[in-house]
Amino acid sequence: MTAPTKPSHPVPSPAGPATPGTPLGADLHSPVIDWFDENARDLPWRRPEAGAWGVMVSEFMLQQTPVSRVLPVYEQWLSRWPRPADLAKEAPGEAVRAWGRLGYPRRALRLHGAAVAITERHGGDVPADHAQLLALPGIGEYTAAAVASFAYGQRHPVLDTNVRRVFARAVTGTQYPPNATTAAERKLARALLPEDEATAARWAAASMELGALVCTAKNESCHRCPIAASCAWRLAGKPAHDGPPRRGQTYAGTDRQVRGRLLAVLREAPGPVPQAALDRVWHEPVQRARALDGLVADGLVEPMPGGSYRLPLT
Repeated sequence: MTAPTKPSHPVPSPAGPATPGTPLGADLHSPVIDWFDENARDLPWRRPEAGAWGVMVSEFMLQQTPVSRVLPVYEQWLSRWPRPADLAKEAPGEAVRAWGRLGYPRRALRLHGAAVAITERHGGDVPADHAQLLALPGIGEYTAAAVASFAYGQRHPVLDTNVRRVFARAVTGTQYPPNATTAAERKLARALLPEDEATAARWAAASMELGALVCTAKNESCHRCPIAASCAWRLAGKPAHDGPPRRGQTYAGTDRQVRGRLLAVLREAPGPVPQAALDRVWHEPVQRARALDGLVADGLVEPMPGGSYRLPLT
């Protein structure tokens, strides 16, 4: 999955050779943060009242899912489960049910597992310590850094797809980052972090927003970019991507679509669902059986005696 990287070489400052003693990226921080101060979207997980739990919920939901789809589910989720302990008391199947059609529903199980661990290990409060966040079930490198940075104002490199694309273009002069995060990208992200903790946290949010709104994967808006004048990719004439093919996200006809239809039936049912009701959602029996087996193996569905199925209770 990890794409090969180009031969290693010193990463230039996009504005030319750095002044001795000046951190890499220092000329990027103020323009991007100033732009963010003027243009940041008013999103509920960015408000003070969201707290660390609101930030964590948003980070789980936003993985591979656009903001427009997340917003209504996020609001309903926090209204029902305003603290981790509230979710931890519920069956994991209720998290899957409330996840709705956000996609990749294993995220709901992982978020439920994290809520249980937070309740049991940390008294119901999302920990501020990065290592403790990383030790929670379902929390990976990105989510731990994002929660520590966005909820607690700490200094961590936060590398999502949007940030990686901004860094690839502005600093390394390539149109797209590799298909999977590389060690070189992590090293660059650490080098670009402002020294001041609060500024670093703001930089993390600002660079992410820049990638989401301006430096997008398609139809980038360089005329609105606060660092266009120093962007290495733009200054090089916007050379076309010459790395491995970028992965597309197909859906129609895939096992993912079948799984989604099966889960939709189970989410809407108050109790166990007979096999016959699930058989009606997809015409091809082999693919349908494979998708259902996958849901069971992932812990998203529990088989019951007599050939019926339900969302998980344990």
